[in-house]
Amino acid sequence: MARRFSGQARAVVTGAGSGIGRAFALELAARGGRVVAADLNLAAAQATADLVNAAGGQALAVRCDVAKLADVEELSARAHDWFGGPPTLLVNNAGVGLGGRRLEDIRMEDWQWILGVNLWGVIHGCHVFVPQLRAAGHGAVLNVASAASFGAAPMMGAYNATKAAVLAMSETLHAELAGSGVHVSVLCPTFVKTDIIRNARLPGEHGAKAQAMMDRQGMAPDVLVQRALDGLDDGRIHLLPQADARVSWLIKRMAPGLFTRGMGLANRYMPAANETGEGDA
Repeated sequence: MARRFSGQARAVVTGAGSGIGRAFALELAARGGRVVAADLNLAAAQATADLVNAAGGQALAVRCDVAKLADVEELSARAHDWFGGPPTLLVNNAGVGLGGRRLEDIRMEDWQWILGVNLWGVIHGCHVFVPQLRAAGHGAVLNVASAASFGAAPMMGAYNATKAAVLAMSETLHAELAGSGVHVSVLCPTFVKTDIIRNARLPGEHGAKAQAMMDRQGMAPDVLVQRALDGLDDGRIHLLPQADARVSWLIKRMAPGLFTRGMGLANRYMPAANETGEGDA
């Protein structure tokens, strides 16, 4: 396959300190690219950069809180200096998890936290980097959303809302950039073997059950990323590398009412959340 976007990319990857972000950094470097590995945790970003460099690639670690526009602007300046020009690929990957409460019971501080990272992080990334890509006339944006963007599972309202917004933004941006030479894809995985659940805000036994399901069903991040980048290179908009995501996507579009009612029925058999919030990560 011709690697028209992922091969020899000058890539900026957010949330690159672990999980999917680290896998993106390693795979892009393996495809001949240079990578700016950005993460809120500089030590984690540096660990990713060290892995890339040890494997013969080139990576720069940068601390960045994607919820802050000034941090993303600084990330852009650091990347431009290191690349000697603008990036050719932006991977908006940074994200956090939140669940286990009914929509009306989600705390305002939790809304602000998840919106800051999952939504504003993508807004800031697109606001800062897309003009550079458009001016260059080539490149790509890969936004990491989730199957939650269309699945709308109960007790995951805030997370669903952020990921649905990322899906809508990605489709809009793809249309707006048509003919510019810049491609946009959105990745919608289900379970991936990362630390997102361990680091999520999930009350009571919800976290343990979600982690058990992830350990049992989750795809390895490197496999997910390889398939995602191949889909990006193939010019696909929606990247659904897992069979369960593709089946859910199809059912939601063919029978949306049935799909939503099914989600509600399934939720009746789930235990109620620990309303005290005890056990939050």
